[in-house]
Amino acid sequence: MASGGEDSVMTVSITPLLKRLWPSPSEANVSAEEIALAISHIFTNQLSSIQTGALLTALHFTGWDRRADILAQCAQEMRNACVPLRHKNELIQVIAKSGRKEGHYQGGLCDIVGTGGDSHATFNISTTSSILASSLLMVAKHGNRAATSKSGSADLLKSVMPLPPVIEAANPETIAAVYEKTNYSFLYAPIFHTGMKHVAQVRRELGWRTIFNLLGPLANPLDELIEARVIGVARKDLGPVFAEALRMDGARNALIICGEEDLDEISCAGSTLCWRLKAGDTPQTDCPAAQISVGVEFFRLTPEDFGLSRHELSTVSPGREPVENAVILTKLLANQMPRDDPILEFVLINTAALFVTAGICEANESNMGFGDDGIVIKERGPGGERWKEGVRRARWAVESGKAKEMWQYYIDVTRHLSGENP
Repeated sequence: MASGGEDSVMTVSITPLLKRLWPSPSEANVSAEEIALAISHIFTNQLSSIQTGALLTALHFTGWDRRADILAQCAQEMRNACVPLRHKNELIQVIAKSGRKEGHYQGGLCDIVGTGGDSHATFNISTTSSILASSLLMVAKHGNRAATSKSGSADLLKSVMPLPPVIEAANPETIAAVYEKTNYSFLYAPIFHTGMKHVAQVRRELGWRTIFNLLGPLANPLDELIEARVIGVARKDLGPVFAEALRMDGARNALIICGEEDLDEISCAGSTLCWRLKAGDTPQTDCPAAQISVGVEFFRLTPEDFGLSRHELSTVSPGREPVENAVILTKLLANQMPRDDPILEFVLINTAALFVTAGICEANESNMGFGDDGIVIKERGPGGERWKEGVRRARWAVESGKAKEMWQYYIDVTRHLSGENP
C-alpha cells in the first residue's frame, strides 16, 4: 500500500489476486468475495488505472464477470458505494402512503431495465414502459446515457420538448420529495454512483464491455425498496446467471428476459426466453430465521401470448437520435399513435410484463379510473400469468392519459427542485 500525497487516497495493490485470476482461475484460488473487494476499491479511487484495467480484462476474458456469485457480490459493493440517502425514513413513509396495493402488488418500488449491448438499435422501450407503468405502480427507473446505442434512457429524457425534466434534481437529497408528487422517478446513475467516475476513462480505453455493463441493472440505488423488477439481457446465456445473481442477492420477485434475437427486451418479432424469479409461500413457523424459498421458472413468451401481432424488429429499430425518439415518446404518451403501431405494441408488451411481475394483474376486480371498463382478462398464459390483462392495463395507461399525467408531474417536480421554471 502506498500514499500519493497528503491529500490523495491510499492506493491498494491487488497484484496477488491478479496473478491467481489470470490466465486460469479456479474456485480454490480465487473467491467472489476477493473480487468484490477489489471492485470496491475502484469506487474509492484506491486502485490504479493499470490495475483496474488488468482486473476488468482478466474478469472479461476468463468469463468470471459472468458468474452469478461474482455479479451478486460486486453489485452489492456497487450499491454500498452509492451516495447515502439523506431522508430514507421519509422516503419509506412516502412510498407506503403513495403506493396503491392491488392484486399481489404491495405498493413498493418497481424497475424495468436492460443491460444494453444488443446491437438492435430499437426505440427506448424499457424507459417508455417505465413511464407507462407509473400509472399504477411506484417506479424507480435506474438508467444512464447511451453506452453502445445512439439514445440511452437519460439522453431520451433530456431531449423531451418543450420542457424536459431535470433528471439530476432527483437525487439522494430530494428523492422523497419527488415521490410526494408523482409515482415516477428516474435515478440517473452518475448522481447516485459517483464512484464510477474513477473507472470511466479505463472503460473507454479498453474498448470492450466489462463487468460494469452487467452490474448496472443489478445496482439500483433504491434496491432494498424494490418490490419487483424486469431485467432484459442481451445474451441468452446471461438469463439464468442474472436470475441466480438476484436470488443470491435476496430478490424475491423478478423477470429476466431475452428476445430470441439476443434482444434485451420482450421481443415483438418472435419468441422471448424468460426466467421468472418468484418467492414461495411464507414458512409456517415462529422461527425468525426461517427462509422463504425463491424459485426460478423458465418459459417462453410470444406477442400472441399478449393478444398482439408480431412486428419485425426493423419496424421498431429506427436507430434515431434522442431528439427524434423523444418526439415518438411524446406522441405515444399523448395517445396520438394508431392502436396497432409497432412501437406502441412493443412498449405495451414490455409494460405488461412489469405489471404482471409486480402482481397487479392478479386483481380480480379493476377500478383504475376514467376509461377503465372494469373487465379483467383472467386468461392465463406461459408461467401461469395474465399477460393479456397486463396489456389491457398498459393500454389504459396510455388512453386514459394517466401515464402522461404522472410523467408531467415528474417534469414539474424536478424543474421546481432545480429552480427551473415549471
